[in-house]
This record gives sequence, C-alpha cells and structure tokens, in this order.
Amino acid sequence: MTYRLRVLLALIVTSIGAPAFAAEEGTKRPNVLLLLADDLGWGDVGFNGRTEWATPHLDRLATRGTTFKRFYTAAVVCAPSRAALMTGKYTIHNGVSRNNDDLPAREVTLAEAFKTQGYDTALFGKWHHGQPRDGGKTYVHPMDQGFDEFFGFTDAKHAWEKYPETLWHGRELKPVSGYSDDMFADHAIDFLKRHKEKATPFFLYVPFINTHFNIEAPAEEVALHKGKFTEADPSKPIRATYAAMVTQLDKNVGRIITALEGLGLAGDTLVVFVSDHGATFESGNLGASDYHDSNRPFRGQKRTLWEGGIRVPGIACWPGHVPAGVVSNEVVHMTDLFPTLLAATGAHPEPAWQVDGADLWSTWTGKAKSPERTLFWEWRVEGANQLAAMRGAMKLVITSAGRPELFNVETDPAERRNAIAEYPELARQLQNELKTWLATETKD
Repeated sequence: MTYRLRVLLALIVTSIGAPAFAAEEGTKRPNVLLLLADDLGWGDVGFNGRTEWATPHLDRLATRGTTFKRFYTAAVVCAPSRAALMTGKYTIHNGVSRNNDDLPAREVTLAEAFKTQGYDTALFGKWHHGQPRDGGKTYVHPMDQGFDEFFGFTDAKHAWEKYPETLWHGRELKPVSGYSDDMFADHAIDFLKRHKEKATPFFLYVPFINTHFNIEAPAEEVALHKGKFTEADPSKPIRATYAAMVTQLDKNVGRIITALEGLGLAGDTLVVFVSDHGATFESGNLGASDYHDSNRPFRGQKRTLWEGGIRVPGIACWPGHVPAGVVSNEVVHMTDLFPTLLAATGAHPEPAWQVDGADLWSTWTGKAKSPERTLFWEWRVEGANQLAAMRGAMKLVITSAGRPELFNVETDPAERRNAIAEYPELARQLQNELKTWLATETKD
C-alpha cells in the first residue's frame, strides 16, 4: 500500500470521527496558525534590529513567544521553499528544486497530515504551482493536497499583482477588489470567527505575498514613509513603498492576531511566523531591498546559499507552552515545521512519509537543545551551482564547483573569513556528507 493511499484511508477514518493520530491523553489539541512572508529579509523586522520603520505587531508576537535567530529556510526561491515547508522534506526528496516544479501529487502535505487528525484546514494566500507533471493537463490544486478552503493565487506571476482583478475562491476564479494581503487577512479573520464555537481544531495557513515584487502598497501606507529615504526618482518612491509593504504586512499580521485574541482563541493556538527565504536584489525589486540592506548583517540574497539567502526571521508563540520573551540561537530548519507542528498536537509523521525534518517541540518549549545534525542545501538551476552543508556554527559552501569554503556563521555571520585552513578535517567531513546526501536524490 502506498503512503498516499494510507493518507486517503486515514482521511476516511477521520471523516467518521476517529482521528488517525491521538493527541496526548487529557490534553486539548491546539489550533495552528502559520503565517508566511514572501521575500522578507532577516533584517526587515524590528525584532531583528530594523529601526527605519516599525513592525510593532510582529515585535509584540516576538515578545509573547520565542524568536529564533537561526531559523533557516530549505530553499532560496518560492516553490521549493514552500514545498519543503509543506512536506517536511528536502528539495532533492520532494521533487521540487526549481521554481517551475509542481509539487508531486504523491507527496503528503502538512494540511493532509492535519486532516488525519480531524483538523479543519484552510489556505488564504499564495500557492505556488509548477508545470503539470506526468503528461497531466493541469497542476495539483491545494484543495487536492489537504486544504478544505482556499482563497488566493495559484500562479506565481499572478501573485506579483498587489491589486489583482481576480483570485481563486476554491476552484473558481472570481473578480475581486483590494490589496491582496488585506484580502487574505480578511478571509483569515472570517475563518477564525466561524471557528470560535467549533470544537474541531484548525490548521490555518496564510502565505502573504509581501514583500515580493511588484513593489506596491496602499497609498496611505506609502505616505507614512515618504521623505524618509533618498529616492532615485521622487515621483516614484520605490524605497518608501518597500517600507510600506513591510509595515502593511505587519498590520495584517496584527489584525489576525487581534482577532485571534478577541475571539478567545489565542490561548489554544500555536502561531508561527517565518519568511520563505531572504530578500531579493533582482530587477523586479527595483533596488529596494539592496538600498535597505534587507538581509543585514548577512551576505547574499534570494537565489544564493549565503546566510542572506537562507537565514530568515522566525517566531513561535503559544502562551503557556512556548516560553515568552526568549531569543533563541538554536538552529531551526524549514523542514522541521512539519514534525514540530504535529508534535505540538501530540502527533507524529508516519515513517512512510519519509520526513527529513526534526521534531523540535521540546526545543521550542525550552526543555531541550536542538539535536546535533548536519543540514544541507542545493541550488543548481537557472545557471547557478551552489551547495552548502552546516553543522552547528560551521558552514561549508561550494560555489560553481570551486574550492570549498568554510565559515563560522556565529562569529562571522557575513561569511567573510574562510576558516578552511584552520578546520581542514571538518571541511572534508562536511564535503563527504554533502556528497552522500546528494546521492539520495529522488528521481521522478
């Protein structure tokens, strides 16, 4: 029996009232709210030191929970990062290494895992599909991967539009009016209101499109930042608009959290905020993230495996369970979300799902250190060729099949000082582990 069929059978079981996974006896299973930013740099938020603009709602969430200073994405473009989040698997194991790879229908998503526990599931925001697989006529839809409700974008380029004329309502494309992220927050708040009195727990996933280009924000938000930054063309305040995109994102996070609290759901809800990868310095960004140094203090950007591409802002908050006001240097990887969020509900992935991520729930609750392990990254498309492996503070980077470089990302976060001469044996070990990992790649 394939693990995909096992999931479907589990969903049938839950539909008649028996969860496939039991939560810890005597405990109420929490709701899970996952908030994802798009192209948001590590240094774009107040809780990581940004002072040129304020992110009070995210900062408040950070003070009410734990901030992870070493939260790492699994990939450096949108589709692979989201696929890793949804499956808990590395890019080389889930079939999505390129931005135009569609998530294979065989993969078990986080939403499907929550469905096996009897959760209601919803996605309001960006679902990044790829090219149809295996001669299919269309891509895999999020409602075919465990989501009961969907509102938003399925196509990446459509998701560049901050003021779209149409969005998907389930499987139907309908006219809309408004700012994309505002509409996603509206739907999230409506979902919360509808679940106030329901006994069924929920998994709510809100992948915003800020701060990905196009560089646009509501005029009233842009007005708050005009004059703060030198503009190449004052009639086109690109730098002020980028700042407005960040602060509008913050406001929408605040709206959702305020609704959660007002409905009395905050005490029963684990909230996670993270970005899909680092900010981009590419042409579509119009130089905004470069000017604002969005990934500071790190080197690199989206589409690179330097810290600026893979280290992202991350927060977990659940009052009474995740310690409040803690700043953690424990290493968290995007693939860890799958097993960790399940663990918070008392459940665990099935072995057949072959999840790569680690269950860090005991780390998130302050009861244990994160496990010693080696983490891996690859970016080998679009003319790029970069690999990385990291154990603890030491990170090996190989660019364009050149000589390996080794950096201590704790003492040298900008990755300026190659320490390979000091630690040659460690570099060899990491290089061998990287080769072994690449050999496990799943071929479609």
